Amino acid sequence: QVQLVESGGGLVQAGGSLRLSCAASGRTFSNTVMGWFRQAPGKEREFVAGITWIGGSTYVTDSLKARFTISRDNAKNTIDLQMNNLKPEDTAVYYCAADLNYDGSGSPVVGSWGQGTQVTVSS
Repeated sequence: QVQLVESGGGLVQAGGSLRLSCAASGRTFSNTVMGWFRQAPGKEREFVAGITWIGGSTYVTDSLKARFTISRDNAKNTIDLQMNNLKPEDTAVYYCAADLNYDGSGSPVVGSWGQGTQVTVSS
């Protein structure tokens, strides 16, 4: 069973940076896509970024790509999300996701979720 454990969240002032990390375990990761989602209070969970485990191809949602970067370390089985120039609207619980795919309607389908880590950006 896949286990995903996020770390690195916290409280930061606007303009600051945080680096989230997700430690993945439970099986050998190969031909899969990992990613990060976030959920702000009162809002639906939304896709933030994804990365292929093999090859390291990345995708960051358009509105965040100037500030957020996703990376992975295959040897350590970790997925990181570097977040720069943070804004109060980035405040959310950030979730690591494994085995990311999309259904016929284009909605994300996730095989496993982490427990989430809180990011709070003060103005």
